[in-house]
Amino acid sequence: MLIVGAGITGALVAERLTRQGRQVVVIDRELPSLGSTVASTAMLLWEIDRPLVELSQLYGFEKAVRCYRASHAATRGLMSLVAHHGIACEMRQRLSLYLAADDSPRLVENEHALRARADLPSNLLDYAGLLRRFAIGRAAAILSSDAADADPVRLTRGLLNISIRRGARLLKADAIAFDSTASGATVGLEDGLSIEAREVVLATGYVMPDIVRPKAQRPASSWAIATLPQPHRLWPEQALIWEATQNYHYARTTVDGRIILGGEDDDALVQPDAREAATPEKVRALKTYLKALWPEASNDVAFHWSGAFDTTSDGLPLIGRVPQCSNILAAFGYGGNGITFSFLAAELIATLLSGATSPLLDDFAIDRDIVE
Repeated sequence: MLIVGAGITGALVAERLTRQGRQVVVIDRELPSLGSTVASTAMLLWEIDRPLVELSQLYGFEKAVRCYRASHAATRGLMSLVAHHGIACEMRQRLSLYLAADDSPRLVENEHALRARADLPSNLLDYAGLLRRFAIGRAAAILSSDAADADPVRLTRGLLNISIRRGARLLKADAIAFDSTASGATVGLEDGLSIEAREVVLATGYVMPDIVRPKAQRPASSWAIATLPQPHRLWPEQALIWEATQNYHYARTTVDGRIILGGEDDDALVQPDAREAATPEKVRALKTYLKALWPEASNDVAFHWSGAFDTTSDGLPLIGRVPQCSNILAAFGYGGNGITFSFLAAELIATLLSGATSPLLDDFAIDRDIVE
């Protein structure tokens, strides 16, 4: 088994498949955990970018709930995996606050009602309840359990170390060509060599090989800031915060008391030069938003960064066999649930390789039709 990509997705797939007793080789053109992993804000949410209300309108209640429940199980499974192995990655179980984005509580109330019907762990806070518990003035919010945050680099390296102890090999190599045959797959490398494997898993993050042609994927850029440490200026309970809007802002705290705030997503600025030129304005916007969200905070920025990322039109990942390439599988956990979906991808790929199946593989199929 060859895994292309040594970021968080590749590391999770490697851990799962070596646990299954498979011989695994992981390759990456960079050092492990670089690329999109190191830029991740590592908010481990089970709530999907597309609200349950919208996902139900697109696909029906049964399918939408199946996806939400699978995501919820993935966050719990990831926390359990980290605890079982004692991976030192600063993982902390968190609450999640899903804030109304305007003066009306209706969208949040409707979302909560559907989650209650689906028996998902969420509670509705009205304006007074939100202000009393979290000192945040919004029309309403959904408070959910079973979220988490972590250091994504240390998590990735911890998982890779587990796999290596089980016999996996980690190599530096740049995969540039892919060919699937009836009996296996061949990956061509930049240096002219090639690797043959029975199956290949693509865990390449936002660098998508040409053989993968999803209908639902689209690129964008995002920005994030991290403040100086301010442990005495953080909001109560340090819940993960995000908003009931399409291009939402999101915030979390760190172990050393920083605030990480991200957002200002822009699908018109995907080229590196354009993204870099927009960064000063985007950082100013994030600082302004932070003061509006939590006026007690200092918005003195210690670090800021940006990067290209991919989303899907329905908020769901791309997981499963690559069409017309039966021995090449993809694990692309796009959107705000990247790490959660990566864990789910590892589980589903292990299911596939064991000869079983899951309706989720149809839900997350790479060639599923575009929905809006």
